[in-house]
Amino acid sequence: MELLDFFISSAHAQQGEGAGWTALLFPIALIAIFYFLLIRPQAKRAKEHKKLVSELAKGDEVITQGGLLGRITEVDETFITMEINDNNQVKVQKNAVSQVVPKGTIKGKADPGEAKKASK
Repeated sequence: MELLDFFISSAHAQQGEGAGWTALLFPIALIAIFYFLLIRPQAKRAKEHKKLVSELAKGDEVITQGGLLGRITEVDETFITMEINDNNQVKVQKNAVSQVVPKGTIKGKADPGEAKKASK
């Protein structure tokens, strides 16, 4: 018995390269799992957000990522102007909009039919 037999079993060392393709199954399965659980959903969310930003229009009621709720009064190429109350308007980037809420949300009387449209 040699000194290295303590660290490496003899049966494992004699196995050789007989199972080369099976060693690739685990990394391939791991890549597939990462794709379906991480990459694909993130790409889907990014596509939906890009669509939401491109469809912003004057009069839409929106919530920004910072939590501001307001009505859009002006839409530029990269910025929107939001009215957050009667006396204050804020200019924010379009990408900062996280969701469009149903009309009437600001006044507290949202239409239930509009809520279904906005959640889609």
